[in-house]
Amino acid sequence: MNGDILNKFAETVLNIGVNLQENQGLEIICPVEKSDVAVALTETAYKMKAKTVNVRWDSESVKRLNYLNDSIDTLTDIPKWFIDSKNYLVKKGFCYVAIAAEDPSAFIGVPPEKLAAAAKARGKALKKFYDSVMSNGIRWCVVSVPTEKWAKKVFPASKNPEDDLGRLIAKTMRLDAENPVTEWEKHILNLNKHAEFLNSHNFEYLHFSNAIGTDFTVGLCDDHVWISAQEKAKDGVPFVANMPTEEVFTAPHRLKAEGTVKSAMPLCYEGQIIDGFSLTFKNGKVVDFSAEKGYDTLKHLINTDGGTKRLGEVALIGKNSPIAKSKVLFYNTLFDENASCHIALGEGYPTTVKESETLTKNDLKNKGLNDSIEHVDFMIGTPDLKIDGIKKDKTIVPVFRNGDWII
Repeated sequence: MNGDILNKFAETVLNIGVNLQENQGLEIICPVEKSDVAVALTETAYKMKAKTVNVRWDSESVKRLNYLNDSIDTLTDIPKWFIDSKNYLVKKGFCYVAIAAEDPSAFIGVPPEKLAAAAKARGKALKKFYDSVMSNGIRWCVVSVPTEKWAKKVFPASKNPEDDLGRLIAKTMRLDAENPVTEWEKHILNLNKHAEFLNSHNFEYLHFSNAIGTDFTVGLCDDHVWISAQEKAKDGVPFVANMPTEEVFTAPHRLKAEGTVKSAMPLCYEGQIIDGFSLTFKNGKVVDFSAEKGYDTLKHLINTDGGTKRLGEVALIGKNSPIAKSKVLFYNTLFDENASCHIALGEGYPTTVKESETLTKNDLKNKGLNDSIEHVDFMIGTPDLKIDGIKKDKTIVPVFRNGDWII
């Protein structure tokens, strides 16, 4: 990213993404090779009168060496200082920016059981923090910047893959506009119209079908709410959790999913590729699955805990979203999920249930919300996808035809 785009990136992420307030702390998770991005975000944050900025550096090369050389006992021993440092962010009211720029091939050759054990241990240890994130107890935003290894995977034939990926990321984030913040405000209003349409119908079920074999009905949580790009944190301040985002999403009922879904795109999970996979559900639970690639990784994911056998999110995105129209496979869920309708195994968002702030965890469970230490999106939308909404009186309302909204 050149200087102008990098400045726009920092301003957009901090103003629209986490909506950083004066005298508020900020934590940034950044790939070590992208220190210029962390510097730009930090500089902009202090111009916005942030109280303090913490940067945590991330290195996939070091992580790979850890996975290859450490025992499972060592990998699953999450230190108390690290747990406390994450909970500190919630306690002190920090904002949180995570830069997701993983190399899709980073952990090829690492035993899947090590990756699965470490992910499960982190999920358990950081459950309190993740619950705060999922319930908007902290304002957070996941974004991406181009890295060399990731860019080569996306544009293998390019002479300058990092530049090509950078331009594409800038476009999807509306950074090529004169005023990206204004463009984001317009985009949020447009997505709100889709959410309003779905909320006005209050569907009990959605039925998905397409030519590759998806034939799937999912029930929606009692008192569910469809949410678009912008949400409100518990402190009342609006924020956008994913940039880019093109989705409208809500909570499935954890006991109401029937049929088979086929993946429409590869899933990069814990540095491993899962592709050509399908899941079959009965009474909301995965009862069978297959994968052409990454079967063991998928198996470990599904068996992480009881919640990863059930669904925590259903999200709708039309085939004419800017990311879908780019025809680029990013091998990065932040982008690929915004090119395709998707569902997620694992934790549901409490904010997708009406008046969730007044409800206990047990209340949310009784309404159908799923609980887990994981939340993993995978893409099921295709150009021919058909979606029907089914009301409580069994009235059927068309929602998608040929992969796009009909409203």
